[in-house]
Amino acid sequence: SGQLVFAATRGDGQSGEDVTHNVKTIASVPLRLLGKGFPNILEVRGEIFMPSAGFEAFNARARENQEKVFANPRNAAAGSLRQLDPAITARRPLDIFIYGVGVVEGGELPAFHSEALRQLQSWGLKICPEISVVSGAAGLLEYYKFIGEKRARLPYEIDGVVYKVCLLYTS
Repeated sequence: SGQLVFAATRGDGQSGEDVTHNVKTIASVPLRLLGKGFPNILEVRGEIFMPSAGFEAFNARARENQEKVFANPRNAAAGSLRQLDPAITARRPLDIFIYGVGVVEGGELPAFHSEALRQLQSWGLKICPEISVVSGAAGLLEYYKFIGEKRARLPYEIDGVVYKVCLLYTS
């Protein structure tokens, strides 16, 4: 049915905290996938974050109200997901980028990772707009420089560039 049924933190790598009720309050997280053709079970992995402008506005309001401010957007996002009251999470400016796939049952995704991400996007899941497919060492270096030049203007913080190697396995 394409309905969101469970969301969890990464935790220890094996199990994490159930944050379903809080994740459902994030506007960019669809409660139901768009279109059709998605698997019966689809586990996606992503990162919930607080965009820079939202973080600054959130901390400004907290300072005005003499409340706790967050040290950085990553801590703000993590703290927001662990709220006991989903209404608190709903008032925080959170966003998400899906970056990977876990369990897929009762259907298929494209064989290449980049194509699978585009398929997820077509179903309404948000992926990073900076995703690019390049080829060879020169392409990797060019992309690294591109992101380095753009980094300060991105509306969210990044730790750096992540490369994924797309391989097609055939039998």
